[in-house]
Amino acid sequence: MGDVSDDESDPTQTSGATLGHRLPGLESDTEENARLRLGLYGVGLLVLLALPFVVTTFWTRIALQALMWIGLAQSWNMIGGYAGYLDFGHGAYFGVGAFATGIAMVQFGAPFLAGFLLAAVIGAGLAYLIAVPTLRLKGAYFAIATWAFAEAVKQGALITDITGGTFGMSLPVGPPPAVFYYAMLAMTAGTLLLTWKLFERSEFGFQVKALRDDEDAAESLGIDTTRVKRQVYVLSCVVAALFGSLNAYFITYIHPNSVLAPIVTDRMVIMVLLGGLGTVTGPVAGGLIVFALERLSALFLGESTFYLPLIGVLIMFVVLFAPSGIVGFLRGDVGSTDIKRNLRELADKFDFR
Repeated sequence: MGDVSDDESDPTQTSGATLGHRLPGLESDTEENARLRLGLYGVGLLVLLALPFVVTTFWTRIALQALMWIGLAQSWNMIGGYAGYLDFGHGAYFGVGAFATGIAMVQFGAPFLAGFLLAAVIGAGLAYLIAVPTLRLKGAYFAIATWAFAEAVKQGALITDITGGTFGMSLPVGPPPAVFYYAMLAMTAGTLLLTWKLFERSEFGFQVKALRDDEDAAESLGIDTTRVKRQVYVLSCVVAALFGSLNAYFITYIHPNSVLAPIVTDRMVIMVLLGGLGTVTGPVAGGLIVFALERLSALFLGESTFYLPLIGVLIMFVVLFAPSGIVGFLRGDVGSTDIKRNLRELADKFDFR
């Protein structure tokens, strides 16, 4: 028998370019889908840009907060989703950025831009100092260490005079909400674009995913996992600090029990788990759902914590039936067959017959 090429012997290994050549409709369909997605993104961006002109200041503030939480969730997704390190102290950098800006503006009379840059510098420096010892840990040990760090920062802020202690800190009144809205929109869009470019379209992103999947195997391939982990951690923390800086100037009053509260990290984690770990759009979907449930609960029921049981139920169903999150379910990572199998296994486990 004559030699058989790889393409003929194993059709499943045929490259995308070959398939596109053999099936002309495939390549054009892909291009058409790409144009459709770009068109939808363009329409969405136009809607967001026009929002302050068509809604009241109240809804502009709501949209601004939603954008902030999407950006914060994406910052946690960098270390928790792409690198696979569950950081339970990520909210500390949100508070550090807020207080760095507040101290610069209130104690030293600096303009906001100086405080904004200071938040990035302090966030980066502190993140590196924490990354060196904690990233030697894995799993629950890393999670506990970062949680302890966040609690230490919060308690330190409560007893330190320069942060206002238990009285908190009032910042100068800033520009109108529309200005903050566009600033937050730019930051969130920049964070999403950075995540897509850095973690989905670069060699660095492949290195991060490799260490997430198997750190020992990644090291055997020559990847400096220690350096990569530190870079991801510092980057994610700097992003959180910058969002904390802008939010502090917007709300004009910060307190350790609010900007350094554990619920800040908890929300980020829930948003990413619900939307989809290690995806660009997962934190967007999860962030919008969690924030909408929280706001609707407070608006119509007068109880801002009522959304927590609903989120708990959603997380339970996601973990059981769609571990890759809402985005993974919509992409088809989990089909109806998988859901039925999980239901049967659950019924057998608890003897539901």
